Parts: sequence; structure tokens; C-alpha cells
Amino acid sequence: MELKQIRPSDYDSLKKFFYKQKYPLCAYSLPSILVWSGKSHKPYGAISGDALIVCVEFDAIQEKNRHMILPISPNGESSPEELFDLANEAGFERYWFVPEDYIDRFGRDQVEALFEIQEQAELEDYIYLTEDLANLKGNKYAKKRNLIKQFKREYLQKDRARAEDITSDDVPECLDFMKKWCEERDCDADPEADLACEKEAAINALDNIEILDVSGTLLRVDEEVCAFGIISHLTEDMAAMHFEKAFSHIKGLYQFFDSLCAKQLLGKYKYINKESDMGIPGLAKAKRSYHPVMMLKSYKLTIR
Repeated sequence: MELKQIRPSDYDSLKKFFYKQKYPLCAYSLPSILVWSGKSHKPYGAISGDALIVCVEFDAIQEKNRHMILPISPNGESSPEELFDLANEAGFERYWFVPEDYIDRFGRDQVEALFEIQEQAELEDYIYLTEDLANLKGNKYAKKRNLIKQFKREYLQKDRARAEDITSDDVPECLDFMKKWCEERDCDADPEADLACEKEAAINALDNIEILDVSGTLLRVDEEVCAFGIISHLTEDMAAMHFEKAFSHIKGLYQFFDSLCAKQLLGKYKYINKESDMGIPGLAKAKRSYHPVMMLKSYKLTIR
């Protein structure tokens, strides 16, 4: 198997493998695979039959995190026996981001005959009904609706805010916003931490927004970019919200922007996958406050 590094510029040649992609975890979004690349980790790919094999290499400090994801093919999925053979051929010991329903389809006994199964609790994906996030109906969303009203009164009604699609011309301003957003949160305190890696991924996505088939939205307040979001197709009925950032000091901004992004997906996707909380308590609390309709478990398979 000849693995080579894959980059955003490979998007057009790889997207055919994701036709009819059914795995609902955000790890199986091609744009996400390509932009999550940085100094410590890089995605590699190879073709095996009609499937794309994706591996993620890490530097020596994080070598234990080297992993593959399930092969991606428009014509079906690989059996546990095929996964075992592919891992040995590629020189990897483990798969990450294995959906629970994959294990259910083949049976735990069949999978455990070849792999040790471990739940990746910190990598559960938060899944929401698009309608819930767009309309925020009911008492459980009352506080968020109130914050949105305050934002509209102060900014929209005074023509101080407007939303736009992100184009390549907007990227420098979005990158400047991202820098300020990260300074608020000290993203770069640990270069190997999830926030620092996410920053790199968001920058990669913005730099390549014209070639990745993603939908980007920004929001300006007083002519300054104060929020942006990047969304991609995941499955037939699910979109993936990869990055959604907003300044916290503007009251109601995040709540308004999140609802706006969801409204753009109404009628197109039933669900929105807003990825995991990366084990960050504050992020977990914020994601739970939007009442996910389900949490999708992720599993690690390690060769016995």
C-alpha cells in the first residue's frame, strides 16, 4: 500500500469516494479530513480497490495516536477481517472513529475476535435537529431567544450587523478574527492541545474555502468580522458544522449566529453534527445547552 499525504488540493480527486457516504461521525467529512493537518499530525491516503484508505500520522511525541479510519467507498463497507488485513498492510495498529452501528452490524463477537474495542468517550459527536437550532421553540430555549432579541434590538435594528457568504476576499478578515478569538482563549498555550489543533484546521479551511465544497458564513458587527461558521455535507440527511466561532463579549451574538446558520440548512438536512466537545468542560456545557437529539459514540479498534 502506497500512502501519500493528502491535502485540500486533492479534494476534487477524492470526493468520488464520499458519494453515498453513510457514516454519521464528523471524522468522515472529506473537508474535515483534509484540513485537520498541522505540525504534529497529517492525513495520508491510498486507494485499495474502490475504497479510499485514510491514515493519520503523528510526530514522535504523539506516536501513540497514529490511526486509521474506516475505509470509505461508494459501494459498501469493509468487514472486520478486511480492516485487520488493511491495518497490517498499512503498518497501523488501530482505527479511530468507528461508529457504534458498524460494530452492531457485524456483531461485537466478530469484531472482538480481531480487535480490542474501546469507547472514545471524549469524542462523542453532538447531533441536533436542524429545526430545533433554527427555531429555538419551547421553554428550554427561552433564554437563548431572549439573548437573540437583545442582539437584534441593539445591532440588527440599528443596521450595525449583517451576514454574508464567505468568499476568498473575506479570508484575511476571518483570519484576523480567528487570531483575536484565540487570544481570548489562549489557544496556543499548548501547541499539541485540541484548541491549538482546531485553530490550525480552521485556518486551513479558510485558506481553501473556494475548493472544498463547504458553505461559509460570516457576520459583521460595525463592519468588523465578529463570527464565522463553516459547514459541509456529511450524509444524505446530515450536515457537519466544523467551525463556529463568535466573540463572547457581544451579547447574544453567538445565539443569533447559530440560529442563522441552522436556518440556512432548513429543508436541506434534518440533522446537524456539531462535532465533539474535545473533553473541554466549558464547551461540553455549551453544547448540552442546545439539547442534542442524540450523541453518537465513537470507538477505537486496536489489533489484538
